[in-house]
Amino acid sequence: MKILLLLTLFSFNLAYGQIDPVILEVGGNKITKSEFLQIYLKNNQEPKYDQLSLDNYMDLFTKFRLKVIEAENLGYDTVPKLKSELAGYKKQLSAPYLVDSAQNQLLVQEAFERSKTEINASHLLIRLEENALPTDTLSAYNKIIALRKRILNGESFEEVASGKGGSEDPSVDQNKGDLGYFTAFQMVYPFEDAAYNTKLGEVSLPVRTKFGYHLILVKNTRPARGTIEVAHIMIASGKNSSDEDRENAKLKIDEIYAKLKNGEDFIELVKRYSDDPSSNKKNGILPQFGTGTTTRMVTEFEDAAFALKNNDEFSAPVKTDYGYHIIKRIDWKDIPSFEESQKDLQKKVNKDTRSKTTQNSFVTNLKKEYHFKDKSKKTIKYLVSHVDTSIYNGTWKNEKINKKGYAFKLNNEKINREDFFTYVKQHQTGITKINLENKLETLYKEWEKEQIIQYEENRLEMKYPAFKALMKEYHDGIILYEIMSDNVWNKAIQDTVGLKIFFENNRAKFVWGERLDAIVYECYTKEIADRVFIMAKNDTTNSKQILDVINSESQLNLKVRSSKFEREKQSFLNRDLKKGINSVFENEGKFYVVKINEIIPTAQKELSEAKGIVTSDYQNYLEEEWLNALRSKYPITINKDILYSLGKK
Repeated sequence: MKILLLLTLFSFNLAYGQIDPVILEVGGNKITKSEFLQIYLKNNQEPKYDQLSLDNYMDLFTKFRLKVIEAENLGYDTVPKLKSELAGYKKQLSAPYLVDSAQNQLLVQEAFERSKTEINASHLLIRLEENALPTDTLSAYNKIIALRKRILNGESFEEVASGKGGSEDPSVDQNKGDLGYFTAFQMVYPFEDAAYNTKLGEVSLPVRTKFGYHLILVKNTRPARGTIEVAHIMIASGKNSSDEDRENAKLKIDEIYAKLKNGEDFIELVKRYSDDPSSNKKNGILPQFGTGTTTRMVTEFEDAAFALKNNDEFSAPVKTDYGYHIIKRIDWKDIPSFEESQKDLQKKVNKDTRSKTTQNSFVTNLKKEYHFKDKSKKTIKYLVSHVDTSIYNGTWKNEKINKKGYAFKLNNEKINREDFFTYVKQHQTGITKINLENKLETLYKEWEKEQIIQYEENRLEMKYPAFKALMKEYHDGIILYEIMSDNVWNKAIQDTVGLKIFFENNRAKFVWGERLDAIVYECYTKEIADRVFIMAKNDTTNSKQILDVINSESQLNLKVRSSKFEREKQSFLNRDLKKGINSVFENEGKFYVVKINEIIPTAQKELSEAKGIVTSDYQNYLEEEWLNALRSKYPITINKDILYSLGKK
């Protein structure tokens, strides 16, 4: 019988080895075909299985493994700071696994229903730390109750919020508590929950969040507006702009609007005039915003965008705190159906604090799964009879109490009651002679729940291969970042002597191309450029004077830049230009007049002039030298036959 069992196991291992062979071995560390393929597919949304693509990725992956193995051998994964960081990530990543899946689905459905409606609300806040003392909590609660009474007695919410002794939200001076419109996931869950459960026109009871106590006034509701994609032309005019700059910005945007109405191309006007650096190279297109997105726009911009009813329709100029905008609708989508949004909503619920509301039922299920055996009554009774009066002033110590025994069992594993006594010591504030037993029972329930969830969290990597793989990914990423910092990134910055030697040995790489010390006049039309050319020929007329004269008719006529331009990096300067004033020329629909003060020939850059790119190149050099040393230290074996078989059935 034993021989048969051994043969069966041998056959299974042999078959398994054939099914999942080793594709890579680095310093004795083996990676199987399935492991490599999983990582390859995760990092390549459109995977290619040709030899070149596979070789390139294997090269990157081998370098990655070399660094991780070196980090592990040097003990980076035992560094307290990095262990703490990984533990923090584990807490976040484990959250979706520590909830009641049935209750969790109800939260997904709730979020979908709420996403159909947007709420316009105001709030006021009395700040309170999450772990505040009972006396501070009571004080904050009484304060917000008093403010609520004032509102219910007829004072306006805005006046109470922004008045003396009112809201402690720093933004109240600007918005008087007005939050605009929001929907599911755009506020912390307790706040969202209260807002959606408060009737229109009413003020909520105090709501506790991690920020403190809130009152919420629901002012309006509307059907969700969906998601919109727009492009815009922006003429900058911030809060600190002068009156003259604001007036010029208004004149500019009005002129651009007139050009649009006369049929000129929106994209061309974006390229010529828009001051938004994040969008003017993308035809003015902005990230999508609206219901359920993380991107929020200022109210004036959002309202004008959603007022556009058709694609390609554009707005009249819209003023915001950033300047003036003309908004063009690219596309609009209504909120997706439940089937379409379910997967995304599930991810959001799992990451959100609302998922913790299902933990009570989850713990109940775990108790059944792990054959929970309870001794809580005996533990609490013993503690009630053995604490001394110091617990009433928060100074009780548990050194003299009998710590033997257990509080409960999971899978016959004893959870010691000593841990509960320590928990009580840490949370004894607020215990009185009157509430002693009730308070200890409450603390016990909290502690028991924490312990059971922690027990399950410690087993996740055994129970769920996907979670184990994810934790491995984070583990490798953390120690890789640290060892790269030590051996490459920080070293290149801190090793000033090595950086200087590297620069001297590679001076030929760091040179200025031919530069033009010049004034560039960029003109809207050939006629304007001809006028600029005549004025610029006069040495007594400076660029500011030319700009004032030409733009007195239109703020769009002329743009002036003065700098040392590298010729090869500016396409419009790649032509035969001479010192002095050059004739008008056209490039990509714009007309230029260029006045060259000096032509600066190709020259060697000094380290101070090229420090950024020199540091980057030095980092690459250090990394390659380090990798060469690692290749010598850790033998590498790649099974090319297995590698090239990926993607084949």
